[in-house]
Amino acid sequence: MSALIRDLTYALRTFRSSRVFAATAVLTLALGIGGTTAIFTLMHAVMLKSLPVADPSRLYRIGDGDNCCVMGSPQGRWGFYSFPLFEYIKAETPQFENITAFSTFVGRMSVRRQGVPEAPRPLRTMYATGGYFTTLGVAAFTGRVFAAADDRAAAEPVAVMSYNAWQNLYGGDPSVVGSTLMIEGHAFTVSGIAPPGFFGETLRADPPDLWLPLQQEPLITGADTSLLRQPVSAWLRVIGRLRADATIDGMDARLTVFLRQWMRKDAGYPANWMPEIERRMSEQTITVVPAGAGVGVMKEQYGRSLRILLVVCVMVLLIACANVANLLLARAVARRGQIAVRLALGASRTQIVVEALMESVLLAVGGAVVGLVVAIGAARLLLALAFAGATTLPIDVTPSPLVLTFAVGLALLTGVLFGAAPAWFATRTDPIEALRATGRSTSDGASLTRTTLLVVQATLSVVLVAGSTMLGRSLGNLEGQDFGFDRSGRVLVSVGRPSAEVAGERLAAMYRDVEAQLARIPGVRAAGLALYNPLTNNWGEGVLVAGKPPPAPGADIGSSWDRVSTRYLQDLGVKLVRGRYFAESDNERSENVAVVNEAFVRRFFSPGEDPIDRRFGLNLPENVNTFRIVGIVGDARFAGFQLNQPARPMFFVPLAQTVKYASPLMQRVETASHYVGGILLVTNTPSGTLEPLVARTLAAADPNLTVINIRTLEEQVARSFDQQRAVASLAGLFGVIALVLAAIGLYGVTAYTVARRRNEIGLRMALGADRRDVIGVVLGGAFMRVAIGLVLGMPLAVGAGYLLSAQLYGVSFWDPVALSVAAAALALAALVASVVPASRAAALAPMIALRTD
Repeated sequence: MSALIRDLTYALRTFRSSRVFAATAVLTLALGIGGTTAIFTLMHAVMLKSLPVADPSRLYRIGDGDNCCVMGSPQGRWGFYSFPLFEYIKAETPQFENITAFSTFVGRMSVRRQGVPEAPRPLRTMYATGGYFTTLGVAAFTGRVFAAADDRAAAEPVAVMSYNAWQNLYGGDPSVVGSTLMIEGHAFTVSGIAPPGFFGETLRADPPDLWLPLQQEPLITGADTSLLRQPVSAWLRVIGRLRADATIDGMDARLTVFLRQWMRKDAGYPANWMPEIERRMSEQTITVVPAGAGVGVMKEQYGRSLRILLVVCVMVLLIACANVANLLLARAVARRGQIAVRLALGASRTQIVVEALMESVLLAVGGAVVGLVVAIGAARLLLALAFAGATTLPIDVTPSPLVLTFAVGLALLTGVLFGAAPAWFATRTDPIEALRATGRSTSDGASLTRTTLLVVQATLSVVLVAGSTMLGRSLGNLEGQDFGFDRSGRVLVSVGRPSAEVAGERLAAMYRDVEAQLARIPGVRAAGLALYNPLTNNWGEGVLVAGKPPPAPGADIGSSWDRVSTRYLQDLGVKLVRGRYFAESDNERSENVAVVNEAFVRRFFSPGEDPIDRRFGLNLPENVNTFRIVGIVGDARFAGFQLNQPARPMFFVPLAQTVKYASPLMQRVETASHYVGGILLVTNTPSGTLEPLVARTLAAADPNLTVINIRTLEEQVARSFDQQRAVASLAGLFGVIALVLAAIGLYGVTAYTVARRRNEIGLRMALGADRRDVIGVVLGGAFMRVAIGLVLGMPLAVGAGYLLSAQLYGVSFWDPVALSVAAAALALAALVASVVPASRAAALAPMIALRTD
């Protein structure tokens, strides 16, 4: 211990006498350790951290699938269920002491406090069965959570409010508990407040503000559009709490057999769906997975991006380690006379090595301490970039014990990593060096090591710069692609639903009035209504075309669709290819018509076929003549996903028209599609100025109509790529850091080489070499090292591009632009880093250089 304290004291005294060196090394390491720790912090929060609930190890999710758009059709890996199917599953899983189902989505509902003069708020709300809080093991912070007795249709409607909403929206007012909230015009009593830190079972941006009993869904949604008793509508996830004496052994197989029986007998699938369902029956499985960390939606969405950034940060860390190793090697060379004297006086080589490693470990620990500050800032920056539109994000970037352990372990590992070469070099000093006046005649055994470390830095820098350039170019291609509509001068408004009692002709009349009033707002040139706006949602159905044979098993007959007001497509700037847009005559008294996009034509019609005046229907054979095609438009991007894929088939139908279906399932879809969720305004007025005017217009039509959000179409496009922008921005930032570190390393090596070769340079100049020759020799040596890094780095950059290819859009994995940028950037960094030492060398006076040492 005394020896350890002595070595520690010696290292600290050494750093005190060379503060610039110590600060440079610590800051260099802080960038690498801090970035890596930041990404690990987020990976821990998103992928590893347990839910803030009681005994999360006993929680299991029924099904691990996450196909968000199946709504009851075969899912393959099942993860979504209808309520009738959940009731069957509950009866088939006695191993669970509690089991709950909850909605897969968090909806926005109009909420205002009864008896308080305030405008309605669009609060985030989700449904859950009465066993939700009991299953998760969550008690109320104040009041009580709802229970099984509250989850009955005849029960008094209650709601549980999140702690965050209670504090931020209601100022922590104790009287909120027991008060009445008017949710979509219906009275709900606030039974309690959820505990602080509880965000639900799913880590997501903007978690629920309110939880409602599942049996109240028909009250809010309306009997005609309710999902509760629809056997085909898969909209619930399921989590159970395992009994202490039970296991899940064999549960997967048993539930899979049960699922397939249910699909054949009780699911209520239309008859024409059954051949395709039978064809895919062997793929239908249920897998029971641990749910202690919750439903991994964010893990699925961001896991790959976080892994990419972690690899980037590790590469920056390696460059930082190489840089500090070069610094320590330079110090070791400068101190080799001192080391030789100590060895000659009896110091052991072990002692010298331990002292060298102690210095490196202390530097690494200092880098870790500063790196934790960098990590917190970097994690916050990533969250701000990836979730630019979020108002609440339940991710804490404060280092947890696991993260602290990771940072300390990383520091010790890096300390040994970059300290090993200097420590080894320290033992290679011959004591006889202490008897010599100079080291001119002795070869520098560290030169090869320093050059190797520099080549490693250059190689990794090429890979990072090329990869970040590919990601940046891909993002530019995504944002700059033709979306099929005009982005400038368009404002999108997301709006809540009116009360369920407002339906039929009354609903249509209200929307007609709203559209007219919105168009009269000063500065608004046009207004249109839609089931949903571009890049915000996606509705899809199977399409059957009249006059064509039934689709073959496995054929893709899916198409997105939207319901829009008369001039919506024109006002959005969607290009008409053939036929016509909708007209005022396309109303409730005329035949049902549709406008389709070019992708629709390519999927459902053969080349040369004329789609105009052809008819098609949805899902069922009896619907095949429902719509007549009157126009073809360009492939506008409406679906808010897969924007790096070709445009989906899509059709549009008039908001003013209604279809009468014989099928209850289809009629429910038809009725639900008449509730407007999106408003388009053609205006150059800023969205902040428009919002109060739009809110007043909606409230005048129905107090429950609330503005959920309002933003320009340009903003909506930008927010569609928040994740890609975050990855590209941070990768670019780390690429620049890597270049700077490589330039610093090259500068250090070149400056050191010039210092070692002062006598040689003086001799060259004495023999007739001019300044240009000297500069050429120095730059040539520097660029030779960089050239080796380029030769090694280019194939690695192509390999990295191949691994990134799934993330790239319009960019090849061997992108010549990215490779050229990487080569040019490294060459420029090399020139900047080596020109100063080269100039100093050329400025040496030959006689002074020859007299040195």
